[in-house]
Amino acid sequence: MNTKNITDMTTGSTTRHLLHFALPLLVGNLFQQFYNMVDSLVVGNYVGANALAAVGNCGSMNFLFFSLSLGLSMGIGIIVAQYFGAKNEEKIRTTIANSIYVLLSVAVAVSVIGILISPALLRLLGTPATIIGDSIIYLRVTCAGIIGIALYNGVAAILRALGDSKTPLYFLIVACLINIVLDLLFVLQFNWGVFGVAFATIIAQAVSGITCVIYAYRKVPYFHLTKEQLRPDMDIIKKSFVLGIPMALQNSMIAISCMVLQGVVNSFGETIMAAYTIIGRIEQVVQQPYSSLGMAITTYTGQNVGAGKQERVEEGFRKSTVIALIFSLLLIPIAYLLGHQIIGAFVKEPEVIAIGVKALRINSLFYFALGMIYVPRALLNGAGDTGFAMINGLTEVAGRIGYSQILTRIPALGYWGIWLTTGATWATTAIVCVIRYKRGKWRTKSTVK
Repeated sequence: MNTKNITDMTTGSTTRHLLHFALPLLVGNLFQQFYNMVDSLVVGNYVGANALAAVGNCGSMNFLFFSLSLGLSMGIGIIVAQYFGAKNEEKIRTTIANSIYVLLSVAVAVSVIGILISPALLRLLGTPATIIGDSIIYLRVTCAGIIGIALYNGVAAILRALGDSKTPLYFLIVACLINIVLDLLFVLQFNWGVFGVAFATIIAQAVSGITCVIYAYRKVPYFHLTKEQLRPDMDIIKKSFVLGIPMALQNSMIAISCMVLQGVVNSFGETIMAAYTIIGRIEQVVQQPYSSLGMAITTYTGQNVGAGKQERVEEGFRKSTVIALIFSLLLIPIAYLLGHQIIGAFVKEPEVIAIGVKALRINSLFYFALGMIYVPRALLNGAGDTGFAMINGLTEVAGRIGYSQILTRIPALGYWGIWLTTGATWATTAIVCVIRYKRGKWRTKSTVK
């Protein structure tokens, strides 16, 4: 049995552990961004603008449907990491066994609900009649694939909790390649249009989920379960929901706040919308190193809290803060010196480029604040203080709604208040996260005590 990728983070260099763990996650996150773009690229180039709009129209709703299984996977990963740090192999196996019941039952329920309410939900959101047919098809088919997503996310979260961030990357790359090939096959050869790209997506997700399970069973000893361990454990199931649901709700609230801000952006017209869209695409890339570092901190913290080594958790916070600061400082000169080239790669209209360059420069000054959302939030999650995720989500909602209503109405700012809203929301949320960490409640939140 192969356990070479399992890493004990309770000993050894903190910085080395964090960077070694985060790098594969960064590559995986970038592939995930590419993976998410494939459907739009194929549809936009080979089916048409309306079909592209139908796919794009489902993005936020897909995120809401997927967020529950993602949050529960993260909660299960935290439990496994803490038991791994505590060297409690029996509980690790029991947690893995019960994750099957938690993730599959939720995935089936959400799939059925999503398929049933898709038409009503799309009409509620004012989907134009010209694209609602394709939108319903795309949303229903992708909802049918939630089980594959739950399988992959669940096993990936467990492997990461055991210190293995490389294996989930390999399966994600395979899924991305399968998705590309099937997209082209179903659209170009079979002429299946929107249904084809949706079907390709759920096949790729199912393959990645199933192969990930097979790998884990064959190579990771903790996945070899006895009949006793496979019995439902209500304590583990309860912990999975207690830890996972707040993180799922946090993601949902953040998505809703972004939709509200998009409404403010839309009120300024197409040029501002175009610039905002471009900056949003850049932000998605910029956030990946912070997100990867955050996932590393969650596992690192979970293992060390389980081992009772809170001093190493504090060291992890300090080292992570330095890493985030260095990365943030490197991005500022890039934004100021190469802004025209970066924005110009997306559009050719001079007005959009001029606005986008200034917006990029504004946002770059707040990147460290963005990093300092990920660092303490990830640490708190790893320690078991996931209840804070609700506070965190509410802070972002209040920030995006409140700041946008105030700043964009100041005549001297106007539409520049959009990007100042983003920066101010990051700064406010970061301050709240750091205060929560400093207060030290995370020290009492361990699930293995």
